[in-house]
Amino acid sequence: MINPFKKYRIDFLFIICFAGLITLVLASTVWISYVISSRELADNTSYYQQRLLEELNNEITGRLTSIEQVSLTTSRDSDLLTFLSGKEDEFDRYRRSMGIKQALAHLTYSIPQIQAIDLYLEQPQWGDHQSYIQFHQLEEAAEQSWYSALEKNDFAWSEEHQITTFKGEASVLSFSRKIYYNTRFMGILVVHVKADWIRSMLEGYSQDSNRILLDRNGRELLSVGKPMKEAGLLESDPRFTGESGVFRLHTQPHSDENLIVYSKVADSDWMLVEITPWKQITAGSVKLAGAIISIGIGALLLAFLLTLLLSRQFMKPIAQLVKAMKTYVVGGEQAKLMNDYTNEFGVLFAGYRRLNERIEALYLSLAERYEQQRKAEIEALQANINPHFLYNTLDQLNWMAIAEGQDKMSRILELMGRMFRIGLSHGESFITIGEELTHVGCYLEIQQLRWEEGLEYEVIAEQEVQKLYIPKMTLQPFVENSMIHGFNSRQSGHILIKVAEEGERIRIIIKDDGTGLSYNHDKGNNRRKGGYGIRNVRERFSAYFGKEFDISLADGEQGGTIVSIAFPRLTEAPGRGEA
Repeated sequence: MINPFKKYRIDFLFIICFAGLITLVLASTVWISYVISSRELADNTSYYQQRLLEELNNEITGRLTSIEQVSLTTSRDSDLLTFLSGKEDEFDRYRRSMGIKQALAHLTYSIPQIQAIDLYLEQPQWGDHQSYIQFHQLEEAAEQSWYSALEKNDFAWSEEHQITTFKGEASVLSFSRKIYYNTRFMGILVVHVKADWIRSMLEGYSQDSNRILLDRNGRELLSVGKPMKEAGLLESDPRFTGESGVFRLHTQPHSDENLIVYSKVADSDWMLVEITPWKQITAGSVKLAGAIISIGIGALLLAFLLTLLLSRQFMKPIAQLVKAMKTYVVGGEQAKLMNDYTNEFGVLFAGYRRLNERIEALYLSLAERYEQQRKAEIEALQANINPHFLYNTLDQLNWMAIAEGQDKMSRILELMGRMFRIGLSHGESFITIGEELTHVGCYLEIQQLRWEEGLEYEVIAEQEVQKLYIPKMTLQPFVENSMIHGFNSRQSGHILIKVAEEGERIRIIIKDDGTGLSYNHDKGNNRRKGGYGIRNVRERFSAYFGKEFDISLADGEQGGTIVSIAFPRLTEAPGRGEA
């Protein structure tokens, strides 16, 4: 009978014996435990979330209904209806308007949740602008954000929006109601409710929750956390069937999965939706790691026992090879190895024999390789001398220009030296934004000297931003593009460079008043793609940041070109790189 350890691949045998057994046990355990635990956790989470949403819905419905009742009572007030009818003389109308304003102001003070009240009518009485009560022309109602919801209804709630008060901007939900008297349309009463008040009820005791408040038509009014669109939900989403339910949702392809729980209390005009990341729900499954590890240890112990039995079959040739290696002497007699192995051991024995044959040749080549290495080190040292030689040469040329009275040439040589030092930057790939701005500033000053002040430029960047890092030689290709193409055949121009933080990103705007992209495109100069320098910047940004950057060129609204560069905010250089 043929010994399989002399014929078949050893790794194949080990994979079948060990990996197959361990993989089967661990995979089965992990899958079963994950399916059971995640299902139980999802059921428990959705159950308690539905109960909580029902309680929140009852509370929100009661509060918002009270606002609606206040609006209804106010719209039926006899003084208000008399005022809106316009039948009184100017004096009585003015006196009644003051009384109505006082009554409405009393509502805002007695109900802290009301931010302001607006009344739209045919002939408003203009009063104090430093007040939460404002009268407006009825025609202005169509310009308001809440008007679209009211257009086909007698009353409606609006989505969260901003209003301007005498104390500044305020975020509100507006309840608007049309006022009728004997079927005659008299005006519109709008009660602005503080959005923070509703948001605090929507949050409940969970500050990190993701909840959305919808009206009877499935329209989003207010959200805590992710809004509907960001969560991948649609207004009047067909998946919201019945008074309550649960479903799972992928916001985008290949993105994280979310659990959607919604609840609508009977006879209520509101629906609450809660979004919970599936990872957050299944986080409890980590507790099963201990059991899985225990099973894995048991499987490893079993595999170890099996290894002890199998090791006897392959330790014999290995021991023979180790003995031959220990007794090997350069130029001496080689130990004889077995020739009947046709698997990996046979290949290993043959390789060992070839290795002995090549050792002599290797020793002979060491001297030659050492000489080559010594020459390479000398050349590397010489390469370090060249930049210093160029610095010294530029410095000598500068002093020669000063001696000859060539102040402009002296300044150009000084600026070139600064650009060269920043460009080399000791072999670093990243420099500070301040150094990058200094580099491009030197280039623009050289151009100013060439144009004799026909060029103007402006750099806007706060000191804190200048301490952040950027790939070097980022701005000059774009500025040079403006000089060569944007100001072609011109002796004047203006360039603006603005650097600002946008959250965790840096945004750089380069704007010129040149001929723009479209003009140069017709002339055969495609500035949108740029030349080699701009392509080089794109390729380097792609290598450094992957897809987390954006470089775009566009025509300005009033001519010229606008370059926008966005990349991650770096408080320190990522690492040492090529120059």
